Amino acid sequence: MSERSKAIPAGLAPDSDEALVWLARNGDFSAFERLFDRHRDLVYRYAYQMAPRRDDAEDIVQEVFVKAYQNLKRYRDEAKFTTWLLRITANLGTDKARMSNRRQKLETRESAGALTWMTVGNMGEDPIKNLEREQTRELLREAIASLPEHHRNAVVFRDIQEMEYDAIADFFGCSVGGAKLRVLRARRALRDRLAPLMEGE
Repeated sequence: MSERSKAIPAGLAPDSDEALVWLARNGDFSAFERLFDRHRDLVYRYAYQMAPRRDDAEDIVQEVFVKAYQNLKRYRDEAKFTTWLLRITANLGTDKARMSNRRQKLETRESAGALTWMTVGNMGEDPIKNLEREQTRELLREAIASLPEHHRNAVVFRDIQEMEYDAIADFFGCSVGGAKLRVLRARRALRDRLAPLMEGE
């Protein structure tokens, strides 16, 4: 165990985000590299929902971690480190999302079965079932990208990232019940945006 590891404050697990942040704040850049390796995919998946070109999403990832490293002193432990990263991503990704070219061929990484709630409930006969897989993904991506940021975040976190409601509540700074309500409203907004896109097909 290194001298720095020995100096980690009592109560912090050596491999926890909090311990790695503490080490990085105290000059151990390798600790920050471990944070990058650990959370890069999480940030990329979120960035990709806002800027659906892979190059743009990768750029956002790099900018997020540069900004995070530069601002480690400002990070407060009341929020999870991942929540703080996602807030930085949301801020940086907004401008790139506005400049995204929707007509460009999109590649998706959503796991099979994501947004299955779109095909059940009060929507009646499932219209998505009759579309080709790529068309469906295109429509979903278009609809998600067109949502206001607060709705887009709620849908991405819950239905694509599959985050727990307490983590979503942490991000929005609300109760778990409030987070559930935000997700419900966001899903309804997405259905409203999706309907005319599908009719256009």
